[in-house]
Amino acid sequence: MAYEAEGQPVRIKLSILKGFFKEEITVWSRKNVVSGSTVISDGLACFNGVVDAGCKHDKIICGGGRASVEEPEFYWVNTILGNLKSALRSTYHAIRPKYAQRYLAEFQYRFNRRFNLKDFIPRLAYVALRTPALPGKLLRIA
Repeated sequence: MAYEAEGQPVRIKLSILKGFFKEEITVWSRKNVVSGSTVISDGLACFNGVVDAGCKHDKIICGGGRASVEEPEFYWVNTILGNLKSALRSTYHAIRPKYAQRYLAEFQYRFNRRFNLKDFIPRLAYVALRTPALPGKLLRIA
């Protein structure tokens, strides 16, 4: 979900998965994780799917709860999930599964551009002006 590469800011890629199944994690990893990367997880069996995608898998079994929050390897994951939950609660009156990927994409867009606030609004305006008009019916499609 997040990475920090030698002085680069943490960037995220959020996606909806059908569940925590090894096959789902394998398919997602092949699309979104560079082969040869090291993936750190809490040891959940489904994350063995990253090995099938050509990645190295390091497991840190910490027992969940407070112990997982204190693990330095999970710092950014916990920070991002906390920010995501706060953003969703404060922005939307109701959250519908049909639009979940759109909610995640909006949060991802803002999060990945948070350090370049000077260009945020001009870039958003540029993209908005270049996006073709869509009928309401297409806008409501998940």
